[in-house]
Amino acid sequence: MRMKLLSVGLLGLFLVGCASVPMESVEKDQQLKAFPEPPKGQAAVYIYRDSWMGKALKKDVTVNGKKLGATANKVFFYEPIMPGPTLVQTESEFSDNTLEFNAVEGMNYFVRQYIKMGAFVGGAGLELVDEVTGKKHVLGTKLAKSAE
Repeated sequence: MRMKLLSVGLLGLFLVGCASVPMESVEKDQQLKAFPEPPKGQAAVYIYRDSWMGKALKKDVTVNGKKLGATANKVFFYEPIMPGPTLVQTESEFSDNTLEFNAVEGMNYFVRQYIKMGAFVGGAGLELVDEVTGKKHVLGTKLAKSAE
C-alpha cells in the first residue's frame, strides 16, 4: 500500500513540475500581445498552453508542417499563415493530435493546447477558441522562441 501511495505521489510531482523552453525578448512578447493585424495577404495563429496539468511536459507543435517548437505551461507561439486550410498538430502520447480550420486573410486565430491524462505520460489536445478568450489567455503567457 505504501509503495502505491509513493508511486502516486511521485507521478503527481512529475505532472505538476515545471518545464522550460527558450523564450523570446520581452519587447517582442509585448508587441505580439497588442494583437496586431497579420501581415498583408496573411492570417496569423497564436498557439498557447495554459493548463495546470502536466507542467513538467514539453509537447512539440507544428503549423502546416512547420515545427514551431516545444510548448511548456504559460507560453505561446505566434505564426503568420497563408489564408486557406490550416493544420495545427501537437505531439501526444501515441500519435499527433490535429486541428484543422480555414484561415481568412487579416484574421488572428487562437489555438489552446491542453494536457490530458495518458496511459504512460500526459497527452496533448488542441482546440480553436474565440478571439476574446484567446486574447485573455495569451496575455497570461509569455512568447516562446520558435524553432527556425
